[in-house]
Amino acid sequence: MKRLFDIVASGFGLLVLSPLLLILAIWIKLDSAGPIFYRQVRVGRGNKDFRIFKFRSMRVGSDKGSLVTIGGRDPRVTRSGYYIRKYKFDELPQLINVLLGDMSLVGPRPEVRHYVDYWTPEQMHVLDVRPGITDPASIRFRNENELMAAADDPESYYIHVIMQEKIKLYLEYVQNASFGYDIKLIFQTLRVIVTER
Repeated sequence: MKRLFDIVASGFGLLVLSPLLLILAIWIKLDSAGPIFYRQVRVGRGNKDFRIFKFRSMRVGSDKGSLVTIGGRDPRVTRSGYYIRKYKFDELPQLINVLLGDMSLVGPRPEVRHYVDYWTPEQMHVLDVRPGITDPASIRFRNENELMAAADDPESYYIHVIMQEKIKLYLEYVQNASFGYDIKLIFQTLRVIVTER
């Protein structure tokens, strides 16, 4: 049921949102040099790598340095990227990943291999399910960039504090996942996006 819902919902979402996706794509292209999409390698179900679709919100080559984004005004973020990230529009192309089966609408957010390499064998159970666009950790740590901006060492703070708390929430989701819980999380995510922006 979950996979069928993912296929129907992501296909319908891409169709309905196509005018908005087109506008965002044009805005990104006119705002800065580079591709419309950012295709970063993430770790998915079964510890297998896949390429995630995101609207590019940073200047080309920005990922050659730190993998964490610091604060709402990270100098690597483009003008359009600031607003695209603020309203989570950069995540919309991941509906393509959901349609392809790399991701689900709801599930632990996929990490890059660099951070997964820090996980313990117990934490690797996060990869027993498909990663998702939203999950409990996405809601709880919606201000993640601001938290890291206040840290003396953002990279270390992410690895030893934020990531550890997120993994606990990921594992709780894996243990308690259900179709009804997924629907609840989708509505909670939409409410947060609408009321806190």
